[in-house]
Amino acid sequence: MKTPEKNKGLPGEKIIRLSEDLLWGIHPIFESLEKEPERITEIILQKDKRGGKIEGIVEMARLHNIKLSFTDSLRLTGDGSSQVRHQGVIARISDTPLVEFATFVEEMAERIERRERVRLMICDSLQDPHNLGAIIRSALASGAAGVIVTRERSAPLGGTAAKASAGAMSHIALCQVTNLVAALKDLKNAGFWIFGAVKESDSQSLYATDLTVPSCLVVGSEGKGIRPLVKRECDVLISIPMAGTLDSLNSSVAAAVILFEARRQQLALPPCPPGIW
Repeated sequence: MKTPEKNKGLPGEKIIRLSEDLLWGIHPIFESLEKEPERITEIILQKDKRGGKIEGIVEMARLHNIKLSFTDSLRLTGDGSSQVRHQGVIARISDTPLVEFATFVEEMAERIERRERVRLMICDSLQDPHNLGAIIRSALASGAAGVIVTRERSAPLGGTAAKASAGAMSHIALCQVTNLVAALKDLKNAGFWIFGAVKESDSQSLYATDLTVPSCLVVGSEGKGIRPLVKRECDVLISIPMAGTLDSLNSSVAAAVILFEARRQQLALPPCPPGIW
């Protein structure tokens, strides 16, 4: 009989590497949901777990729009994992509280009404926490007002991303959204223009694009880029002109180039009189 390879897992088994951004156990997670739900980004539960506290965890997670994942079994790996008794429930936590999207949009709309040139960074299904942290760092350094990430197919906003951000995660507004397409529609209604970074030949050059308007700058995953439905919501598709034979950049590098071009354009503008862009 063939046995599963080490760390490959059995069918239906979820394997998670022990890290600083994990919380486990029924009571600790229940209490964290009661006291600071804004720091929890995902809860992973074994399907066979039952009981009042488990039902309470599910109910509170849904109340606070926290991602819920169900699996047949859970296994932690890595140093110290043999000492962990997770009781069939694990939570991913963020180093900084997340802002509710509705509140965030309301605040951004107010800033636009005050004629501020607000910029947001949006990460569509970015799966590498190092890249995500680096983008958050660039967003803060370039003067962006916040960063929005997807709940599904996205790197966790935990310890690895926080370390890569070099502390930036604690100083910029962070949001997670379930439906990015719907979120972009809300941002458009609030007064934003949506700019999607792509590598298509018929896209507009970054350096010929006016990014001084209220802007949402969208970058996609490391491999597939922006998803088709998200791309469809973009007002303008932009690309970075490059020399040589390479046709794309690392997501975090591309985001930094775009963010600082937007920053350069803003700094080049004369002071804006009240009521005029």
